[in-house]
Amino acid sequence: MWLRRGFFGWMIPAAFVLPLWLFVGWIISGANGWGFVWMLFAVPGVFLWQLLLTLLVRARGTVRAHRALSWWDVLGFAVWHLLIISLGFFDQAWWFPVMATAVLVGVGLFWLELWQLWSEAKPSRLLLRTEEGMAYIPPSAPEPGSTATAREVIVVTERQAPPTS
Repeated sequence: MWLRRGFFGWMIPAAFVLPLWLFVGWIISGANGWGFVWMLFAVPGVFLWQLLLTLLVRARGTVRAHRALSWWDVLGFAVWHLLIISLGFFDQAWWFPVMATAVLVGVGLFWLELWQLWSEAKPSRLLLRTEEGMAYIPPSAPEPGSTATAREVIVVTERQAPPTS
């Protein structure tokens, strides 16, 4: 649980730290001008994409309630962030394949977040509706071995306060 909560706390700072790392990595590695051109697109792209993914993650009720990401989120963001960190080294031998993989993982992560959000947001089968459209939760099935056939019903009526004159 501590790892999932750690990723929850890392999501917003990652939107600022990862693009900054790309810029600092370009300076440290002494990459050429083409690396700078790629960085001009990558820095705002990573910033905006991370913010979008963070909003999709935090839109889910379970993430807000537990203040922790799902294990799928942790796996996806760990892979994506490691790919972005490796891009900051600007090694020409493997930079382009890693960049293409990072883009594919980022798009896949987007669809994963949409799928999880949709799965949590769709109505459950627990809620039923009457012919008039009134929603209700059906009673639970009796426990095995219980002989009670009558269930306790509690009716709460509202008392009207007498008008003050």
